[in-house]
Amino acid sequence: MNISNEQFEKSLERLHAEVKTLRSGRATPTIVEGIIINAYNVRTPLKQLATIHTPEPRLIVIEPWDKGLLKDVEKGILEAQINLTPNNDGNIIRIQIPPLTEETRRDIIKLLHQKLEEGRINVRKIREDILKGFKKQKEDGILSEDEFFKTQKNLQEIVDMYNEKIKVLGEQKEQEIMTV
Repeated sequence: MNISNEQFEKSLERLHAEVKTLRSGRATPTIVEGIIINAYNVRTPLKQLATIHTPEPRLIVIEPWDKGLLKDVEKGILEAQINLTPNNDGNIIRIQIPPLTEETRRDIIKLLHQKLEEGRINVRKIREDILKGFKKQKEDGILSEDEFFKTQKNLQEIVDMYNEKIKVLGEQKEQEIMTV
C-alpha cells in the first residue's frame, strides 16, 4: 500500500511559514507582511498593499503603492502589537528592529517550542487519520494482516521522518534567534 506524503508536506509547510514569522535578531519582511491593514474599508494583508524590503539587517522599509495608505499602514502596524514602532516620512515607512534582549529571546524560543509541538500534534493527527483508513480496509478484507502491519510500519517511518524535519527546523530557528 502506498502512502501519500502530501498531507504531511502541507502540515510542514504551514509550520515553516509560522516559524518564519517569529522575530530573530535580523529584519525580515515576514515580520510585517501578514499584518492586516484596513485599506479602503477592506481588511487586507500588508504584502498586498506595499513593497516590503530590508536594505539593512535591522531595518524594514515599507513602500505602499498608494501613498494615501501611509497612515493606515502605520496604524495597522501599531495595532498589530508586534512591539515595533513605524516611522512615517511621508513617502515610506521605516521600522528599526531593536536588538533582542536575552529575556525576549527566551520568550520567542518558548513560542517557537509551542509552534513546534503544534506541528508534531498535526503530524500525529494525520497519522491517526491514515491509520483509521487502513484499519477499515483491513476490516473490509482489502488489506491482509501482514499488509496492514507492513503499511503501519511504513507510515510510522514517514511520521518519524517528518518529526525529524520538525526538530531540525526548530534547531535552526533557535540558533537564528540566539545568535547575537
